[in-house]
Amino acid sequence: MATNASTTPLAPLGFGLGLRVQHYEEILESDPAIDWLEILSENYLIPGGRPLHYLARFRDRYPLVMHGVSLSIGSTDPLDRSYLKQLKALADLVQPAWISDHLCWTGVAGNNLHDLMPLPYTEEAIKHVADRVQQVQDALGRRILLENVSSYVTYSHSTMPEWEFLTAVAEAADSLILLDINNIYVSGHNHGFDPRRYLDRVPPDRVQQFHLAGHDYQGALIIDTHDAPVPEPVWDLYAHAVRRFGAVSTMIERDDKIPPLAELLAELDRAREIAQPILKVA
Repeated sequence: MATNASTTPLAPLGFGLGLRVQHYEEILESDPAIDWLEILSENYLIPGGRPLHYLARFRDRYPLVMHGVSLSIGSTDPLDRSYLKQLKALADLVQPAWISDHLCWTGVAGNNLHDLMPLPYTEEAIKHVADRVQQVQDALGRRILLENVSSYVTYSHSTMPEWEFLTAVAEAADSLILLDINNIYVSGHNHGFDPRRYLDRVPPDRVQQFHLAGHDYQGALIIDTHDAPVPEPVWDLYAHAVRRFGAVSTMIERDDKIPPLAELLAELDRAREIAQPILKVA
């Protein structure tokens, strides 16, 4: 475990949105029913300027969490210490509830593939990734969340299913988990596993956040586009996740074809409508 990382459980934040430039002014002016906001870390690493000006305004109104795409925790390249230093400086400024990135690799030998590449699910990879996660947590002074990515290929030398690998990394590094419900559905379709089985094998005490998003059918594969409304099968899987994990911070994530804010708020309301009766019964 990272010696400087807090082991205090992180309280759920409720129902949030991914903060996008298109909605800055409307959110600030209308004060909609949003419990928290997730920011894309890389958008705010440049000192000063309008992005940080807006970020300060949002920080005064909402709890924030930071979500990154550049950690490349599974790569064999050395960790980018300059990036970690920038990330910590942003965290010191924002004081986020938590920081997350993806359980993947994004490049090797200094080349960035600009994609979230899956890992082989092996004991060797668990040790490699867990060691790097501990280094990151030491550098940031806090535990991080790792998100499952959608995938379209598998490695012939994997020795375990993805959910077992994700759990083993989290337990070895004493990190937390961001479950992207859409990504689980996408990978389940592409690789022929039951996404409910995936959820049922992940320990509830590690799961800190959910992402909900949309995808696109392209022939035999589903592609994780995050540019469409949450489809019915993902809503159904989300209901199963709530029954399994309880009150977990839930967020609507849209990365492209950004719609009017009202459409995202409607999806957020549906997440509440699904979760709240289940949580009351529980």
